[in-house]
Amino acid sequence: MAIAELTWLPDLINRIEKKSVREAYGNALVSVGQDRNVVVLDADLSTSTHTAMFQKKYPERFFNVGISENNMMGVASGLSWTGKKVFASSFAVFATGRAYDFIRQSICYANSDVRIVASHSGLTVGEDGATHQMLEDIGLMSGLPNMKVIVPADAYETEQVVKYIYENRGPFYVRISREKVPVIDGLPEFKFGKAQTIVDGEDVSILATGILVSAAKIAASYLKSKGISARVLNVSTIKPIDRDAIIKAARETGRIVTAEEHSIYNGLGSRVCETVAEGYPARVERVGVEDVFGESGKSWELMDKYGLNPLGIVKKVEKLMRVTS
Repeated sequence: MAIAELTWLPDLINRIEKKSVREAYGNALVSVGQDRNVVVLDADLSTSTHTAMFQKKYPERFFNVGISENNMMGVASGLSWTGKKVFASSFAVFATGRAYDFIRQSICYANSDVRIVASHSGLTVGEDGATHQMLEDIGLMSGLPNMKVIVPADAYETEQVVKYIYENRGPFYVRISREKVPVIDGLPEFKFGKAQTIVDGEDVSILATGILVSAAKIAASYLKSKGISARVLNVSTIKPIDRDAIIKAARETGRIVTAEEHSIYNGLGSRVCETVAEGYPARVERVGVEDVFGESGKSWELMDKYGLNPLGIVKKVEKLMRVTS
């Protein structure tokens, strides 16, 4: 397939409605904040994470711990044991990388009722560059006992996820982006632990998470025009992974492509490979960042450079079709 065949793609992407998942998070916090047991912590980034929206509405239940993410996680755990429903936020690179030991010992080992919602994940951090583009956080958080990991696909699912984690006991890790992300038409209501089909198909299954769910849907539309029937699943819950849906996709299509704004190691791609290896062997190709750090640049240009876009997904599907035909 020549790249020229997808010259329409940038214009299509520009025309898709986009909404801020960070703003959706802030709005959802204000909504659940009607419960006086809800408290919110931030590490001096509240205007960026949009927890400032909660701070404005409920200042007495908002705590800025400063640039001290380790302390934030310890305080979050302590507050949870007083009966508070705790949300703690920072950039993903700080919330998971800098504070990992405290999350492990004070939150996960203690099985504390804490909800970590991290923004500015992945390559779409953009110009802040490799030091801030966290590409390993899904793996770090998924490896912790008791932790549940969720990556919403768009702003509307983000609001549903916040409501769900408010109503259910943590620990939770929720990963959201810096950029506004495409709104996905027809996205089913969020169901924890379930991978949901948004496009039916028989030849190949595209399992995507977060910002790449929209890209997977666009890729499936293009593939259909070329005679390839692609199934698309939104895998918003990474842990616990929906083994039944993955095995069903492997059995019924025999080919799987995973897509994520994360390293191909220890993220969605790895979870899917583990599942099919144990449950129903199938050929898998992974779209993600391939064992390198990011770099400074405009968000969507970086996504294109690293192949985290519809074209990158199409290429992996076509590779699978060649080697398995």
